[in-house]
Amino acid sequence: MRVALALLALLAAEPTALPTSALRVKAGSAWHVWWRSSAAPARWTESPVLARALRWQRGAAGVEWAEAQLAGSGEAWRTRLVVVRIDPARVRLSLDTAFTSAPRRPAWSTDRRPPDALFAVNAGQFVHTLPWGLVMLDGREFLPAGSGPLASALAADETGALRWAHGNAANDVATSGARWAFQSYPTLLRDGEVPEPLRADLGLVDVKHRDARAAIGTTSDGRLLVALTRFDAFGTRLGFVPFGLTVPEMAAVMGALGARDAMMLDGGISAQLMLRTANGSVKEWPGLRKVPLALVARDGGVTD
Repeated sequence: MRVALALLALLAAEPTALPTSALRVKAGSAWHVWWRSSAAPARWTESPVLARALRWQRGAAGVEWAEAQLAGSGEAWRTRLVVVRIDPARVRLSLDTAFTSAPRRPAWSTDRRPPDALFAVNAGQFVHTLPWGLVMLDGREFLPAGSGPLASALAADETGALRWAHGNAANDVATSGARWAFQSYPTLLRDGEVPEPLRADLGLVDVKHRDARAAIGTTSDGRLLVALTRFDAFGTRLGFVPFGLTVPEMAAVMGALGARDAMMLDGGISAQLMLRTANGSVKEWPGLRKVPLALVARDGGVTD
């Protein structure tokens, strides 16, 4: 009864505005504001201000990447943004797992990537030793779907085509012929729209907490889009400090980069990413925590 009353009180409470914040991006020697919480859009199209600040570089075939310097409020006053775009028609995307034998603990990190990996990022949210929610490997359900209005799942079929399932629609992914799939939360974008709990403080998402972030999405032309943030006040030496953006700010980043659908990945000290450059060298943004699941891209155009 107490739980029901508390839920009713939460639903009846008046939403409050997002905490006051703004995001700027450095282009040349100047800083430009491209997002304010007081005027946060409910629906996104790509931000020309942020787009102009990115200098895209070629990675391995089908992969390109860019970095930008952001300035936010409070702890996010210096934040480095790393963005990767991937053409799923030119790579093979699959999920990779790693665990210790006994006791069974997560063991995947960027230095455990497959030797032929062109790109890898931690996938999903993690609870204790396992990913949260749906995980499908090689066409079979490894973990069942979780539920929640702000849960999302990304899946690929036998042809490598990517598709999204938001909310409880993830329950249908396991029976829809997906080759691989994983689930995460919270949803950042649904067809370009920011979910209402990320546009105001409804009490359903912590819209104030700042942390290092990782997110994944897809653009309107079908490219995979991954973004990672690092604290950047003192260069890479203190990049592991878990300061950064709020969830609404990360939704703004993904929308401004051109994502139509997007969800958060486990951030903080779990966030880690690697990519292979055009000359074959490896760029790496490692994490401090080993994780149980990663999304990996290899050369080719069909998923494992």
